[in-house]
Amino acid sequence: MPNIKSNKKRVVVKFQNLPEELQDAVKRQYPMGFTDHMIRIDKGPGDFFYAVMFETEDTSYLVKIDVNVDGQLDDDDDKDYYNDDLKGADELADEPDETEDTPSRIEVDDDDEDED
Repeated sequence: MPNIKSNKKRVVVKFQNLPEELQDAVKRQYPMGFTDHMIRIDKGPGDFFYAVMFETEDTSYLVKIDVNVDGQLDDDDDKDYYNDDLKGADELADEPDETEDTPSRIEVDDDDEDED
């Protein structure tokens, strides 16, 4: 494949820092969102960002997109989420089950059907 050199200006910019008309143009190019089109750019050990490509007649943009990456929970958050101390659990365990008071079968009086 031949190496074709473009004379376009190359810019890396955050989406929020683009002029409003360019933001609108980027949104039109990616009407279903950026997720399937983002590329990860590694800047160094443990340092990276996500971006999408966008081109105008004279400029090639690498548009940085803010992404929330799920991290590990802090130990305190983990304890709150998996808290085994349920309030009122002891009282619930001591109460009889409601199904114990109801009969296991329902008796039907056949005499009522013969009166018709």
